[in-house]
Amino acid sequence: MQEIKCPDCGAVFAVDESGYAQIVQQVRDQEFEKALKERERELAKQKENQLELAQMKQKGEFEKALSAREADLLEKERAIEQLKAQISGNETEKKLAVSEAVSQKEKQIEELKAKLQNSESERKLAVLEAVQGKEKELSQNATMITELKGMLSNKETERKLKEQALQKEYEDKLKLKDEQIEYYKDFKARQSTKMIGESLEQHCLNQFNALRMTAFPAAYFEKDNDARTGSKGDFIFREAAEGTEFISIMFEMKNEMDKTATKHKNEDFFKELDKDRREKNCEYAVLVSLLEIDNELYNNGIVDVSYKYEKMYVIRPQFFIPMITLLRNAALHSLQYRRELEAARHQQVDILQFEENMNAFKEGFARNYRLASAKFKTAIDEIDKTITHLQKTKEALLSSENNLRLANHKAEDLTIKKLTKNAPTVKAMFEELKKEETTDKTGS
Repeated sequence: MQEIKCPDCGAVFAVDESGYAQIVQQVRDQEFEKALKERERELAKQKENQLELAQMKQKGEFEKALSAREADLLEKERAIEQLKAQISGNETEKKLAVSEAVSQKEKQIEELKAKLQNSESERKLAVLEAVQGKEKELSQNATMITELKGMLSNKETERKLKEQALQKEYEDKLKLKDEQIEYYKDFKARQSTKMIGESLEQHCLNQFNALRMTAFPAAYFEKDNDARTGSKGDFIFREAAEGTEFISIMFEMKNEMDKTATKHKNEDFFKELDKDRREKNCEYAVLVSLLEIDNELYNNGIVDVSYKYEKMYVIRPQFFIPMITLLRNAALHSLQYRRELEAARHQQVDILQFEENMNAFKEGFARNYRLASAKFKTAIDEIDKTITHLQKTKEALLSSENNLRLANHKAEDLTIKKLTKNAPTVKAMFEELKKEETTDKTGS
């Protein structure tokens, strides 16, 4: 609302934007007409001043020429008087000379008069030309003023035509919107609860398939059948170029009958849709909805709800294809940056994998070194133990050799006499055996 103050009574009036614009237009037109009339008066006054200046200039020039001619005539008259005085002695000659002089002077006077007449004609012609020029200029100015008035009239007509065109366009859009609302109301009224959701999905699928080969030949657009996480969306749109995915959208279609007792709202499905988008690794989430059919927020076009959930939009079915095109073209412009980011990411992954391989090699090498070192120490300890055992065995063998040597010495010193020294019975037995052997030898 705009406020206007009356310059007479000081009262303040509040008018709307259209009324204020009309008042401003009227004031502007009045000011333009006033300025136009003021300009006309200035041009007329300027024309009169210029005509007066031209007349004064021509009059001054004429008076100057006339003074010069009169001075010349006076000079000629003085010459005539001198000639009359000179020929006063001879009357005949005097008369003849006077007659010739007068004739000559009259001729000169006639020439001067003719020149004066020519000069007056030229002055009048110059004044006439100046007047005609000013009249022509005024005519041009009048033509310009007429053209300006025509342009102003044309602009006013053009403004009215634009207003009529805008009003007609608005009425057409309003009529089209009402027809779409009636269509969808009738569409839903003729279907069962189960068919409502399926028909909206089929409607969107048909719209996409109609343009798939012309607008999206390399795109993936299929139903989301992966419910391993407990939930799934309706459709997933993906598109890649040269192996780099640059756009992915999770779609959810929601609809219900007008006679449904429990009415749902669009925001009832935001949280689940955002969860599906994140689990299926999609960049955008779009809810295609016929819910809240009388809500002007959702009827005006594409609604951005990213203030609640990141990269999420709500649309009516008629904006399904424009939404895909809008997001796809925006993502296509950033494809080069995505490729560079993907290359940098792969490079970072390669560096991380190299570091992981290096760390794995270091850990494996250190583990094997520790194991080898432990085994080597164990082997050294076992060798030391073996050396100690062999040393003991050596000492035992050396001790056994000494005992065997002593035993050998003892064996070598062993005799029957020594054995039977303290055993007389055994000694007697050996002596008896000795006797028998001696007897046997003798007898044989």
